[in-house]
Amino acid sequence: MKNIIISGTSRGIGYELAIQFATAGHNVLAISRKTPQALIENQNITCLSIDLSDENEMQKVQSFLSDSWKNVDIIIHNAGSLLLKPFSETSQEDFENIYKVNVFGVANLTRACLPYLQKGSHVVTISSMGGIQGSLKFAGLAAYSSSKGAVITLSELLAEEYKEKGISFNVLALGAVQTEMLQEAFPGYEAPISAKDMANYIFDFALTGNKYYNGKVLQVSSTNP
Repeated sequence: MKNIIISGTSRGIGYELAIQFATAGHNVLAISRKTPQALIENQNITCLSIDLSDENEMQKVQSFLSDSWKNVDIIIHNAGSLLLKPFSETSQEDFENIYKVNVFGVANLTRACLPYLQKGSHVVTISSMGGIQGSLKFAGLAAYSSSKGAVITLSELLAEEYKEKGISFNVLALGAVQTEMLQEAFPGYEAPISAKDMANYIFDFALTGNKYYNGKVLQVSSTNP
């Protein structure tokens, strides 16, 4: 039984991951602004309503960990914010709002959990193929895709910084997955992989991937989009 923190659990991949880990008997801390009733009712899931764009909200996580778990085995940074807008119309505030969730939220949640991470802990960041250097890019996603590139570099750096402590950091750069966020970016497009199917892959990788990888970026994509 492991202690697992998952962000972005109100819908899509994050929701499916929370259910899957809880069903397997693990303890789950589900973090999202909106909390589905099914997660609240699950005895293996603790739900925290947190705005990841607000650094002060991390105190809720720290309080829970110090009072309850004492250690964290896995963090899955799944939460994300997307903006589809032409670059010429994208303001600094637009960029900041995306980065507050997609980059600063990842950094702040990781920092809040650092005292509870230990040898063998695995931090998995969910990025996007749009953040991969040299990959196919799409107009209107300047803020989103650049933020997903930023967390790739952040994870690589943290893997180096904490390797002596035995804490692993890896990134999964996802291609098209049938989620509400995909529909926001590509209205009408139907992806060949469901949120549940992708959650199955991430579930296994979070539990075992750090045996084989550290500081790596794995491209998990059959189509893009």
